[in-house]
Amino acid sequence: MRRLKHNHPVKLILVVGLVFLQLFSKGYTTDNLSAISIIPKPVSVIPANGSFTLTNKTVIFVQAQNNEAKSVGEYFASKLRPSTGFELAVKTTTSKPSSGNIYLRIKSGDTKLGSEGYELTIKSNLIILSAQEPAGLFNGVQTIRQLFPARVESSEVQAGLWKIPAGVIRDTPEFGYRGAMLDVARHFFQVEDVKRYIDLIATYKMNILHLHLSDDQGWRIEIKKWPNLTSIGGSKQVGGGNGGFFTQDQYSDIVKYAADRYMTIIPEIDMPGHINAAMASYPELNCNNKATELYTGTEVGFSSFCTSKEITYDFISDVLGEISAITPGPYIHIGGDESHVTKLEDYIPFVNRVQQIVSKLGKKVIGWDEIALSTLIPNSAVQFWAKSENAVKGVAQSAKVIMSPAANAYLDMKYDSTTTLGLFWAGYVEADKAYKWDPSTLVPGIGKENILGIEAPVWTETLTNMHDLEYMVFPRILGIADLAWRSPSSGNWDEYKTRLAKQGDRLKFMKVNYYPSKLIPW
Repeated sequence: MRRLKHNHPVKLILVVGLVFLQLFSKGYTTDNLSAISIIPKPVSVIPANGSFTLTNKTVIFVQAQNNEAKSVGEYFASKLRPSTGFELAVKTTTSKPSSGNIYLRIKSGDTKLGSEGYELTIKSNLIILSAQEPAGLFNGVQTIRQLFPARVESSEVQAGLWKIPAGVIRDTPEFGYRGAMLDVARHFFQVEDVKRYIDLIATYKMNILHLHLSDDQGWRIEIKKWPNLTSIGGSKQVGGGNGGFFTQDQYSDIVKYAADRYMTIIPEIDMPGHINAAMASYPELNCNNKATELYTGTEVGFSSFCTSKEITYDFISDVLGEISAITPGPYIHIGGDESHVTKLEDYIPFVNRVQQIVSKLGKKVIGWDEIALSTLIPNSAVQFWAKSENAVKGVAQSAKVIMSPAANAYLDMKYDSTTTLGLFWAGYVEADKAYKWDPSTLVPGIGKENILGIEAPVWTETLTNMHDLEYMVFPRILGIADLAWRSPSSGNWDEYKTRLAKQGDRLKFMKVNYYPSKLIPW
């Protein structure tokens, strides 16, 4: 017994040593700024000696008379307070703050930073985050979050020092359009679900959320001139369960929530196909004037507007008019995909006319790559998902391309043959496949100069809740975010998967139900 007691201090030292080693290996602490995992990877990281320590006396200062900067400061403080337990007051100032604080400032004249870039200077006595625009400050805040230990994302107070190694980070995005798409039509997701999704993707500097608001299975946005769209068309979803829809006030709330995080909402009303929910709501939209049955299956391509009826275009004008009025962003997505039963001689004039409706509303047109079969109006964008020849036709008409190749960027594709959720018509998409592609060279005839940006869609035929959604989206969307921010040609899978592995604990503290890919050394 005496010998056993004598060994306790030795055992304790060994245990503490092992725990420290484990924490260090997972990136919990480091004295080198360049060794910290950041996704997306910054353009430039220059480490320096020393480190900054956040304390209960730290204040987040922002420039006086800049309300947007103050809002970013309040957002930043709200992300740090739960885990640190610190007050982290947000105050305005007209001069450089004293030691131990954080300073967010708008610095005009540094044009290389653009509208979303930032410069982060970390010294032992002060952190200064500079940007030309508030969006840059917001992006810089996401980087600072990742510089702290992963436990900073906890919703409960965590013990330990809050240190960041010293150095300078300068960072700008490669693409101005860095997006995700959420299908709320096949299965409906509530406002709070959409807000959580916005928060999660904003953490990784994504700035677009494309909402797929209508499809054969459901209509998800209130249109006051056509109330049956939601009372009938919004009543069901895949599998036959109760559906749902956003009131215009709820949609506006989502739009504002996204805007506060420097994210643009792009609404999509898919047409002339994928429209059964509307045709079940209003028989006059059908050529035979008979309402279709509500549909809760998953097959596609069977529905189509009656493109020869004038009421079809009155309907579209009303719908897009109401949506446009509550969507401050520049884009309206008109779908245009998989309209298999619409004859091409009807499809082309239909898309041409709908583009004019969108243009008269002061918005820019986005459509899936099939819309390039029509005559595209100026400033249109073609979303490449399936047929590269369509996207190339769009480029030939001076349209920009949003790169969403299904075989790489569709986050509802199964990871492998054992995945119980998702589909696999575009093949299996493991974490490496979502990352190891270059949008600038993927399709001959589409170069970087033709690309508006990158978007990762997730379709919800098999996804009924956030738990399922997060499992399919994470960690692959981190690869898409990295790809959209950094220069595509600079990608290195071996380097990236190590960075991704160090995000595992951060995702756990954020309570994200991510897929633990065997390709990643978590």
